[in-house]
Amino acid sequence: MMKNDFLKYLFIAAACSLGACSDDDAIIDDETPVEETLPEWFYAGGELGTTLLSTTNVFEQPAPAIDRQGLYRSFKNGEALFEKPFMTNTNGVRGGLGPVYIRTSCVHCHPNYGHGTRIPEGSFNTNEIGNGCLLVVYDPATEGYVSWLAGMPQGHAVAPFKAPVDESKIKVRWLNAVDEWNNAFPDGETYELQYPEVNMPSDAIYVVNQGYTLPGDYAVKLESTIGVYGTGLLDAITEDDILAQYRKEETDGYMTNGLNPAFYAGGAWKSMYANSLQGDGTGYVRRFTYALSRGPLQDAAGANAIWNITNVTRSDRRYHYLDAAGTYALYSSKDPDVQAGFESYVSRIDPDHAHPSYWEGTMEERIYAYLTDKDLDPEMTDDEYTDLMVWHRGLAVPAVRDIDDPDVVRGRELFAEIGCDYCHRPSWTTGPDNIVDPAKFFDGTELPRFPYQKIWPYTDMVQHKLCMANDIRGGWCRTTPLWGRGLHRKVTGSATADRLHDCRARTTMEAIMWHGYSPQSDARYSIDLFRQLPKSDRDAVVKFVDAI
Repeated sequence: MMKNDFLKYLFIAAACSLGACSDDDAIIDDETPVEETLPEWFYAGGELGTTLLSTTNVFEQPAPAIDRQGLYRSFKNGEALFEKPFMTNTNGVRGGLGPVYIRTSCVHCHPNYGHGTRIPEGSFNTNEIGNGCLLVVYDPATEGYVSWLAGMPQGHAVAPFKAPVDESKIKVRWLNAVDEWNNAFPDGETYELQYPEVNMPSDAIYVVNQGYTLPGDYAVKLESTIGVYGTGLLDAITEDDILAQYRKEETDGYMTNGLNPAFYAGGAWKSMYANSLQGDGTGYVRRFTYALSRGPLQDAAGANAIWNITNVTRSDRRYHYLDAAGTYALYSSKDPDVQAGFESYVSRIDPDHAHPSYWEGTMEERIYAYLTDKDLDPEMTDDEYTDLMVWHRGLAVPAVRDIDDPDVVRGRELFAEIGCDYCHRPSWTTGPDNIVDPAKFFDGTELPRFPYQKIWPYTDMVQHKLCMANDIRGGWCRTTPLWGRGLHRKVTGSATADRLHDCRARTTMEAIMWHGYSPQSDARYSIDLFRQLPKSDRDAVVKFVDAI
């Protein structure tokens, strides 16, 4: 239990300031010692990582570790970089947007720092804050990303360049699904299931319109961003403890689909995350993104996104984020419209002619040299990037709500009884949090740390398969942490719960039932048990999941 007087004071002050608290706010008598009233699992992020607020800006709060380690100013500077749009100016604050980009700001994808919101049926519009879904364009034969688009395709460009995909031509439809139980529980209660279908015609692809012949078929899916809060705490879990979890699950053998053999088999890692471009190629345990494509947080999704979402360069990323095959650069350099506007563009980008290749040769050669340059001028300073990562690593997670509600307590018991807590492992204890960076930019001393904290994220940090209709690319998906997700509607203003990897689940109940859609789902056993519960118990499980 937490015995820190400072946090005790914060909790009492928060309770007083919310004198008209709603029913979902935890309230205690300020005469009662905190440690005697609140259960251990109330402190989702432990002593150093929990915020006691449950307001609409709850995901934006600095963890107590930020103040204790004297990092508040840096945190706030990083917060501004996350929230405010980047622009096309070549100097000053947040300059350097483009030449092609995905969004102008991070908060576009993470409304109020949370999970992305559900895309309405119709066009794929990324100009509004909330659409955290990214396009996943892949080869249906191999499930691998296509090489002729960036892995995170860009729908915007700075003139004279043109967007790699025309978002106005991309359409999203929501289709109904019916499971083998006809979307009904044995007692007659019903539910609905929906999933998105994306259509991106070939004339929405810039290089195709410029004469490029696609090498094969392609398909498109959606993947939503997740909340960025609490990621520093997950980074503080030791590699040994994560390996022990994999070994336990392999030994237990409960999963219908086993463990992803591409990453782990026979008690050992088959693939680890490494960075040989900026770093020395050292291998690290995979722990972030649905696909477990990233290792330590300092070189994970956020460190990558502040560069590739906006295409703003920095000292360790002095090149543009474009497709792996170089297709966009080749066809842009040949585009008459791009050629006609490049002189004006490059005069603004390189007014002192510091890059001779931008000015010498044919216009086609100059454009190609600019787009493929590996020694671009840094547009984000090292201090700015450091502040951004202090903020990213230092976000708190909200304390659990309604801990004195008998339904929440009952739901917690049932969550364990039917086996949900196997994949959604309730708690971990962080290690010494010796920060590592595969890109060798940070030495760790400048970032907040969370040593030896008992945290409650409700994830095993492992991938599993749910085998849903139009499932995630590749089928494997890391168990998403549940902490704070019940506050999604309150924080974002969304009309729906927007759960699962593509926001398909409009309610928590829908999310649960998608886990049992297929007999091949790794969660099918638990859903079979869940279906047999009386309605009051099913509702209690939902209430618990929404409270944590």
